[in-house]
Amino acid sequence: MKRHLTRRARQLSCVLAVALGAAFLAPGGTAQAAADPYQVLVFSKTAGFRHDSIPAGIAEIQALGAANDFTVTATEDSAAFTPGNLAGYEAVVFLSTTGDILDNAQQDALQAYVDGGGGYVGIHAAADTEYEWPAYERLVGAWFKSHPAIQQATVVNEDRTHPATSHLGATWSRTDEWYNYRTNPRAGVRVLQSLDEGSYTGGEMSGDHPITWCHPQGEGRSFYTGLGHTAESYADPAFQRELLGGIQYAAGAVTADCTPQGDGGDDGGGDGPGAVEAESYSSSSGVEAAGHAGAGGGRTLGYIDNGDWAGYASVDTTGVTSFSARVSSAGAGGTIEIRSGSATGTLLGSVAVAPTGGWETFTTVSTTLTGSGSGPLFLSFTGGSGSLFDIDSFTLTS
Repeated sequence: MKRHLTRRARQLSCVLAVALGAAFLAPGGTAQAAADPYQVLVFSKTAGFRHDSIPAGIAEIQALGAANDFTVTATEDSAAFTPGNLAGYEAVVFLSTTGDILDNAQQDALQAYVDGGGGYVGIHAAADTEYEWPAYERLVGAWFKSHPAIQQATVVNEDRTHPATSHLGATWSRTDEWYNYRTNPRAGVRVLQSLDEGSYTGGEMSGDHPITWCHPQGEGRSFYTGLGHTAESYADPAFQRELLGGIQYAAGAVTADCTPQGDGGDDGGGDGPGAVEAESYSSSSGVEAAGHAGAGGGRTLGYIDNGDWAGYASVDTTGVTSFSARVSSAGAGGTIEIRSGSATGTLLGSVAVAPTGGWETFTTVSTTLTGSGSGPLFLSFTGGSGSLFDIDSFTLTS
């Protein structure tokens, strides 16, 4: 059971908005690469496991840049993450980074950079990075959970209109280290490639196993692939072309449709975005992610006090008609206000959360939304003194 602390005893979280967005058409599409050369920063700092494929990855990205009109700067110095320095790059590549590698100011700089129109590319262990920064989970798409031994598997190329995958057939048999993720990112990203879990041993995502994806958020763009563990990957022309497409998309040199497709489930939501992990907020006041064994991904949106709020830049409120959330409370309980545009924006509706008897005891609350909005989603929280409740996940339907 987690321990809820008073606001004086804990650090207030002002978590950043992460965003990634514009796009990329396959070769032969209408989009053209930027006319001017541009700069790409490759960051490969590790505070955990270090992949021996990192040098091969740096060398290959440099080669791609030399052949495709972008210049690569490689660094493992976190001091590179300042607003002024990042402004010189069109994209930042996290190449098999691991662990806690950025301080708070550097996190703020990266988030502001992507929100303002910059690009992020995550390769392989980039998903094994910054676990204490909730906004990073949204940026990369999903956090690493585990992996089986290196082995051959079948990659299903779900979207072959993106320049990263347009050169591939319907399936692709290759050998790599296949990550399982703490959550399924499908609801919030455009899945480009997934794994056929029947083709190898050790898949743990119940048959729906995204491995490469992209998404827009704010004014920027994000691309992630779980491929790239082995040094041999970077000598594979097909993977080289996938990396090139991902980097060009993130840099805004080409455009592609990376609109999230939702989770495809029958949640009664029509075109709704599917379930959203509540701790994947992009901006906030007062709240923090909290560990829970019974929560999806093992975490909730927690430490919620009266007056706190959380914003979700990638969740649009246009046309939404209902809201439901999985919640727990050993505290005072309170009210979730569903708002559009800001923490004090248009009130779409509200729902009461009663104490459930424990932080590990979850229930679902829901409400019909009668207000009308067109901006990003914000959840505002009201109630008595002390910790009110936790939110595991929520669903908006339209």
